[in-house]
Amino acid sequence: MKIHKEGYATLTVLFISLILLNLVVFLFFCDCLSVRIISIVISSLLFLFILRFFRSPKRIPVIKDNAIISPADGTVVVIENTYEEEYLKDDRIQVSIFMSAWNVHINWYPIAGVVSYLKYHPGKFLLARNPKSSTENERTTVVVKSKNNVEVLFRQIAGIVARRIVCNAVVGSETKSGEQVGFIKFGSRVDLLLPIGTKINVKLGQKVTGTQTVIAELV
Repeated sequence: MKIHKEGYATLTVLFISLILLNLVVFLFFCDCLSVRIISIVISSLLFLFILRFFRSPKRIPVIKDNAIISPADGTVVVIENTYEEEYLKDDRIQVSIFMSAWNVHINWYPIAGVVSYLKYHPGKFLLARNPKSSTENERTTVVVKSKNNVEVLFRQIAGIVARRIVCNAVVGSETKSGEQVGFIKFGSRVDLLLPIGTKINVKLGQKVTGTQTVIAELV
């Protein structure tokens, strides 16, 4: 298990801050062993939690013709038809994956192809499970056009705690299914907008694993 590069700065600042905090505790509570022990335990647990959040597991993506693989770890919270008004301007099947603070927060391309659209939207920080988060929260929209000229749109959406979306997509660049596209810090959501008629392989409430779960199959 490796640590994602997006966590280096956060972990360094956190480590130094906790060291300084514990030094202060030791100085002002030098005669109280229990307070010092509690400070060390809480600091250690906090650091381990944040360290776990930035984990970067090694995975071999599922490679299958016409497969849309999960772009994130999490739980399927939405499967419904909707109208996509930002770029595609047509009816789509929306599949949304909620990423809790316990999930890996790396995002992966759900399909191979060429990036045909990319746009960052500043916005609110509503709870990621809220349906309005798809259109009102801070988010990044990415569209990948497959070799069969089918466009798949997905959005990285910030949540109530998330305050930074990292997206490495570049318009015109080629993508591989399961290749890393970015990272969302501290709780978030990813929406997939798929063509009507796509075969959906997941159910509401199902746990999915990025690069490993086949969310749907193009027909």
